[in-house]
Amino acid sequence: MAGVELLPKEYGYVVLTLVLYCFLNFWMAFQVGKARKMYKVFPPTLYALESENKDAKLFNCVQRGHQNSLEMMPVFFMLMIVGGLKHPLICASLGLVYVVGRFFYFKRYASGDPQNRLGLGKFAFLSVMGLMLCTISCGISFLGA
Repeated sequence: MAGVELLPKEYGYVVLTLVLYCFLNFWMAFQVGKARKMYKVFPPTLYALESENKDAKLFNCVQRGHQNSLEMMPVFFMLMIVGGLKHPLICASLGLVYVVGRFFYFKRYASGDPQNRLGLGKFAFLSVMGLMLCTISCGISFLGA
């Protein structure tokens, strides 16, 4: 493929980490689907109302855990793709920390107590900081500095 030879060979780890995150996202979506059936919150309703559903908070925690992951996905992907051009192994490693952190963030959020969502999930946010530094470094190197 044209242009692939310009990428560092370790860039494959970045690609595989992004695919792993896609699998996690599919799994979270499946969990929301299960919660919809269990708590009787059917599409197109995005969030349940406590006045209409006694299990609204439980469903909303599952939904919100996935929604937050979707909100962060473009940032994560951009940082991985761009930062990985210069630092593929570091970005792939930070990406794995992010994926694992996101898994725990979702699991703890989906427990029904949103205050528990951080725990190990906070490492996902810390890894984003590292990815930002890698991407800044990449941008500086593009400028020839």
